[in-house]
Amino acid sequence: MRHAVIVAHPNETSFTLAVARTYVKTARQRGHETVLRDLYRLDFDPRLKSGEIPQTEGFGPAPDVIEERAVLEATDVFVLVYPLWFYAPPAMIKGYIDRVFGMGFGFGGIQGGGNSPLLRGRKLLSFTSSGSPIEWIEQEGAWTAIRTLFDDHLAQVCGLTVLDHIHAGGVTLGMRPDAVAAHLDKVCKTVERLF
Repeated sequence: MRHAVIVAHPNETSFTLAVARTYVKTARQRGHETVLRDLYRLDFDPRLKSGEIPQTEGFGPAPDVIEERAVLEATDVFVLVYPLWFYAPPAMIKGYIDRVFGMGFGFGGIQGGGNSPLLRGRKLLSFTSSGSPIEWIEQEGAWTAIRTLFDDHLAQVCGLTVLDHIHAGGVTLGMRPDAVAAHLDKVCKTVERLF
């Protein structure tokens, strides 16, 4: 099984990157192939170009998107790892989804009044973090919104199966090492439970 771990955080020593690296290490220990797509270190451009929009005549993916799609082509499990900023995914991860998972990779042309999903049989798993406790995010309605508008919608359009969305709340600078370790242990246990 091949996992593509797509992570978005500007700080290379962040909790978010630690989650991604822990996932990669645990999946590899279980005999799975992994590829880490660290969007900031790749200097990925999240800005959708006008020529990439399907309504534009002669539209098509830019060369960087073609390369990224080639890296992801044989992926069985797409793992998104990102912080919640203002209770939403950062622009980097949203732009990546817009550009890479768009027409020709995530879905095909309109048939019978809708798009044709191209990633059927593949899985989606998300790991997020925030400074706010999960209870606050739930009270604000943001948890339901992100699960519906991001996870479920992406899965529905592309034909993916959502495996889970694990959130670590209360992630702040100066977190105690044992709290970090507990969160990272949950990542390991999630991989072990699902694979």
